[in-house]
Amino acid sequence: METVSKTSLTEQTRKGACLAFFSAYQDMDTARMIQLATPDATVHFVPMGDDGKGSFWEFGKGVWQLLIDCFPDLDNTVDSLTTQDDTVVANVAIFGTQAQDFLGITNKGLRFNSDHVFVFRFNDDDRITHLDISWDHAGFSKQLGA
Repeated sequence: METVSKTSLTEQTRKGACLAFFSAYQDMDTARMIQLATPDATVHFVPMGDDGKGSFWEFGKGVWQLLIDCFPDLDNTVDSLTTQDDTVVANVAIFGTQAQDFLGITNKGLRFNSDHVFVFRFNDDDRITHLDISWDHAGFSKQLGA
């Protein structure tokens, strides 16, 4: 009988949590997205600098809800997941069509497709404690006609 190491199980569990996050994102279910994190988890939308830092449960949920509201066909494709220690790096394409003004970008009904890097950090209970999200914001804005 083959045994699976605790490290292997933890990696699988953490990757599963990441996939559950992106599945909830596809379903536009911010409540499910934040439930995967500890109550004191944090998020940093890196291109936004210090203005992009906050609580996963409040600030993160607010940003994700705004995205969902402004891009009602918002979707994602997970290209890869890699693990190292307490971290999972997800390379993800996010795409959608703008239907409302978004953070100073006037709605022109244009579509974006943007590669994002999500860096999830987990605790020993395999819950998200922090998330960094990076993308080419200039390219994103240009696709939307800004």
